[in-house]
Amino acid sequence: MSQKIFVATRKGLFTVTETATGWRLGSPAFLGDPVTIAFADARDGALYAALNLGHFGVKLRRSRDGGGTWQDISVPAYPEPDKLSLIWSLAAGGADQPGLLWAGTIPGGLFRSNDHGDTWQLVKSLWDRPERTEWVGGGYDHPGIHSILVDPRDSSDVILGISCGGVWRTRDAGATWALCATGMYAAYMPPQQQANPNIQDPHRLVRCAAAPDVLWAQHHNGIFRSTDNAALWTEVTTAPRSSFGFAVAVHPADPEVAWFVPAIKDELRVPVDAEFVVNRTRNGGTAFDTSRTGLPPIPAYDLVYRHGLDVDATGRLLAMGSTTGNLWVSTNAGDSWQCVSAHLPPISAVLIAPAGLHVTP
Repeated sequence: MSQKIFVATRKGLFTVTETATGWRLGSPAFLGDPVTIAFADARDGALYAALNLGHFGVKLRRSRDGGGTWQDISVPAYPEPDKLSLIWSLAAGGADQPGLLWAGTIPGGLFRSNDHGDTWQLVKSLWDRPERTEWVGGGYDHPGIHSILVDPRDSSDVILGISCGGVWRTRDAGATWALCATGMYAAYMPPQQQANPNIQDPHRLVRCAAAPDVLWAQHHNGIFRSTDNAALWTEVTTAPRSSFGFAVAVHPADPEVAWFVPAIKDELRVPVDAEFVVNRTRNGGTAFDTSRTGLPPIPAYDLVYRHGLDVDATGRLLAMGSTTGNLWVSTNAGDSWQCVSAHLPPISAVLIAPAGLHVTP
């Protein structure tokens, strides 16, 4: 069966299809509309797209036929005076929770749906935490939840990544929460505050499906790894060129393998020396190799956002999209890359369709 990749851009949601002669770019859904995230629920095959239509507000669409047709569904709503400005992440509950979806948003609220997104409820247990008043925006004006990791062994165990609000965990499906960012540090804070877990800026969190205790974090101040389900984080200091970036992907079957896209941090946010590369570790961060084959020559100023890098269930296929509208795929675990298109609108997220998802040709 051919692979499908969904590409969320500033001007619509594009579908890329693998064919006998290469990758084919299809016509977009929602042409002209900014799509902030795309998500596929492997439990029932539903596909979701979040849109940010400016003064028309945030919209959420669901497709039951792989993108052939779309239905408007409700969006998370805050109590006044707060207002939803972005759906930044979507995640499915466990196999034992049919219909349950999680949504991470800006300005920092987590929402839960028990009916496939038809209705949403703010998770007040997190929203009402006194620590939330210390959260600040990381890239956006307000804090936001960009990573939601549901433990495949226990669907009541959920970990969140918040910019800038650290890493939070619930073990009881959201009834109670605790910080779990010990080991991370924030060099942008005064020395006495750098280890404060509540002001950390993890840019992206990912979990290894086959070894769920292993998590990787691309943080504002570097790369961090946990081997005990976020109880403790250890900094990885061996990444070449730069340990700053936004995106990270982990091999679904091998927790030692992970990919990163390095850049210069803070006000620059461009590749180091204008050389766009991908760093990969195969041994848990002890060492890295750097991939350049198939990527643009110097000078290149592409930046890959938090959700702009994805890996499939085999760990062989990767997709990557940049802020300058370049889309690449790798079919050999990142050894080399092929440019599918250099002329897309700025890309916010890429999604490799999971096995079994019916996608309209």
